[in-house]
Amino acid sequence: MTALRVFVAGHNGMVGSALTKFLGQQDYDHITRSRSELDLTDSNAVAAFFKQEKIDLVYLAAAKVGGIYANNTYPADFIADNLAIELNIIQSSFKAGVQKLLFLGSSCIYPKLAKQPMSESALLSGYLEPTNEPYAIAKIAGIKLCESFNRQYGTDYRSVMPTNLYGPGDNFHSENSHVIPALIQRIHEAKDAKHPNVVIWGTGTPKREFLHVDDMAQACIHVMNLDKSLLDTHINPTCSHINIGTGEDVSIKELAKAIAATVGYEGELVFDTSKPDGTPRKLLDVTLLKNMGWSYDISLQDGLKQTYDWYMKNVENVRQ
Repeated sequence: MTALRVFVAGHNGMVGSALTKFLGQQDYDHITRSRSELDLTDSNAVAAFFKQEKIDLVYLAAAKVGGIYANNTYPADFIADNLAIELNIIQSSFKAGVQKLLFLGSSCIYPKLAKQPMSESALLSGYLEPTNEPYAIAKIAGIKLCESFNRQYGTDYRSVMPTNLYGPGDNFHSENSHVIPALIQRIHEAKDAKHPNVVIWGTGTPKREFLHVDDMAQACIHVMNLDKSLLDTHINPTCSHINIGTGEDVSIKELAKAIAATVGYEGELVFDTSKPDGTPRKLLDVTLLKNMGWSYDISLQDGLKQTYDWYMKNVENVRQ
């Protein structure tokens, strides 16, 4: 029997790398393309790729991503690039007869003041957080693209909405990274330089949920492999996305202290209250996914240690 051909869009990214690692342990014919080999914002190039490769399964993990600073600074890039990537891949998948597709979104799709924990039904129930609204709009569009193709053409295109992700392979850019890699790098540098304090944006009071990228990859594979009849039993076709998270959160202040302990930094953590906090709380309701047989494995403490170890071997050593 011929192995199914699987394409992980964004295989060099943090999530894509983890997906590729775990999918590599299964009997698939793996298709990958780097950004230099295939520009996912180029509709003609993407269409030609799908027509040629005869792909069966797609994990759509490719996206332009960043933290509060990046989203505030490059809003046009975030909405335009992500809309283009989603439309090109989903539309080309359909035209090429792809059997199944999994679209990866983000918990920022939910309203800024959504009831906590946020269930899937909170989508489109209020105003989005302004700092990342363009990115969130693009991700909502991806969900609705999948739903619309399913409703009109009977495809099996699924969507998952992860909470804040972290882990080996994360982006440690000094300005465009998310909160965990940004804090790891800054606190590590403060330790190295023997600085007496580290300044952190905001009040430290917002609460966030964090999921290790390996758990995310395993959850994606679990959802992709679920029998469609089970999904049809649990999911409304016009609210078809599935939350992926731990169901637990911590404050930014608690997170910073945990990272300082992991790094071994004993200086003071100073919070700059003149800087924006973003959404007050972002905790996902993961009841639906638990009811379909999946829950996370890696604790935040263990995950931070893995991530710091990876940073020291792959980022800090390279800079020295």
